[in-house]
Amino acid sequence: MNKILERLDLTIQRKITESPKKSHTAKLFSKGTEKCAEKFGEEAIELIVACIKKKKRAIIEEAADTLYHMCVLLRSKNISINEVLSELVLREGVSGIEEKKNRNIK
Repeated sequence: MNKILERLDLTIQRKITESPKKSHTAKLFSKGTEKCAEKFGEEAIELIVACIKKKKRAIIEEAADTLYHMCVLLRSKNISINEVLSELVLREGVSGIEEKKNRNIK
């Protein structure tokens, strides 16, 4: 498995301790979870628009932006990408309908 998301998460962890004047990640993180969520939402919408327009390069670029901003948002809540990936492993091979039904029981 490609470890790029884990490396990205480690980079984000390191960057959030830097000066907001020198790091976009630190600047975003310093504004709190609300701003991180807003930026993630903005990037997700840009991804949707790119998908509707069917421009492959734009879709790839916006998907990368969305993943990055998702990782920053998760870190703003002290959640690592590995925790999310572990959840995906638990869901692997389980019907989406079944997983959703089991989630409502919890």
